[in-house]
Amino acid sequence: MAIHQVQQHELADQIAELHTNLAHQLPAEIMQGFQGAIETLVNGGIAANAVKVGQKAPDFSLPDQFGETVTLSSVLQRGPAAVVFYRGEWCPYCDLTLRAYQRILPHITALGASLIAISPQTPDNTLTTVEKKELTFSVLSDVSNVVARGYGLVFVTPEAARHPGVSAANGDESWELPVPATFVIAQDGTIKHAFVDADWTHRLEPTELLRALEGVNR
Repeated sequence: MAIHQVQQHELADQIAELHTNLAHQLPAEIMQGFQGAIETLVNGGIAANAVKVGQKAPDFSLPDQFGETVTLSSVLQRGPAAVVFYRGEWCPYCDLTLRAYQRILPHITALGASLIAISPQTPDNTLTTVEKKELTFSVLSDVSNVVARGYGLVFVTPEAARHPGVSAANGDESWELPVPATFVIAQDGTIKHAFVDADWTHRLEPTELLRALEGVNR
């Protein structure tokens, strides 16, 4: 699979369709609450706290969907990595993103790179995510957002946007989540590309992720 074979703006188009469907399904006051929460996070500048291009990516060691420990430094010994922070199984925007990245996994692998997704879900709920979405890359459980905090991504969800499934998925009542983010990391641990957006409806396009990974190999 080459980049030109991946549909441009595929993920953005799917997210736009999802947003339209949600607007028809949910009461207007709920959608307004979501939008207000997004504006609060964006205006609060939370994304500015995240690690930046040119910095070293904080190493981590977390359990994957099989209970095996995955360490970033070990993954980078094999090649560059794309590390994706997502909110959880309950988030439809994350669902679309993980499925979109699964579709380009053969190309990521062909570039000699690895794909890793991280959320604050408990290990059992992480396994559920993998099984439901038929994911074949590493999906890690970052309970209490320990790693996400090191990447400068953690925020407390505004009350208007608190999904009822979050506490059960994460095993706590903190309402803390990571800002959705994707980092492309070179083998020496340097962050080469960073997509961080406090608006959780915005995600890195698969084509842009592939270009960033190709750039690491140049």
